[in-house]
Amino acid sequence: MLSWLSTFAVGVLFGLALAAPPGPMNAIIAEESVVRGFRSGVRAGGGAMAADVVFFVLTVVGVATVVTAFATLESLLFVLGGLLMVWFAADAARAAYAVGSYTDTGTEESTAGFRKTFVLSLTNPYQLTFWLTAGVGLVTPGHVDLTRHVPALERVAGAAVVETGHPTLLVGFFGGIVVWIVCFPAVLAAVGRRIDSFAPAVAVSSALVLAGFGVVFCWLGLSGLS
Repeated sequence: MLSWLSTFAVGVLFGLALAAPPGPMNAIIAEESVVRGFRSGVRAGGGAMAADVVFFVLTVVGVATVVTAFATLESLLFVLGGLLMVWFAADAARAAYAVGSYTDTGTEESTAGFRKTFVLSLTNPYQLTFWLTAGVGLVTPGHVDLTRHVPALERVAGAAVVETGHPTLLVGFFGGIVVWIVCFPAVLAAVGRRIDSFAPAVAVSSALVLAGFGVVFCWLGLSGLS
């Protein structure tokens, strides 16, 4: 029972570790949440998660390693991803100029965020790298005793055994992502309803984050091609 719980908990933590850090995907989720509403923010998160499912499948069948085997292909992904980020940054800037407060536009534009994060995630070398490193550890059958890696838990060795490659770990992993892509937009939308200036501020911040990452990605890609 403890082994099952520890495996599930570690899966959740892995999912949160992938989804929660600040970056381009969360910038888009934030923008969608305050400009188009909670549902659009969740759908934007769903786009990033859908890309993770694709990477998961590619990792299982071993196709994902092809990208890192060819440096030119990886560099081209950096450039393409960077250009997309700059494009989406311009879109976020336009949204910041147009919106005066939190809005919920319903379903007409609700799939825009999904398409953005899905395409951007598929061209994100860092997300692919995660699946080629930590992701491989998740899907490869085996056992890891966490107590052996945490000195304070040495007295209870064997009490926190994680079974890698097990469905429980994978369910926990994607469950952690779901928790983030629901809770993050919910918090932003709740604040946006109460503070009129919050929506344009978030949109501007999202534009700056996307533009910054876009420039860095383009620079890294062009450096790799030169």
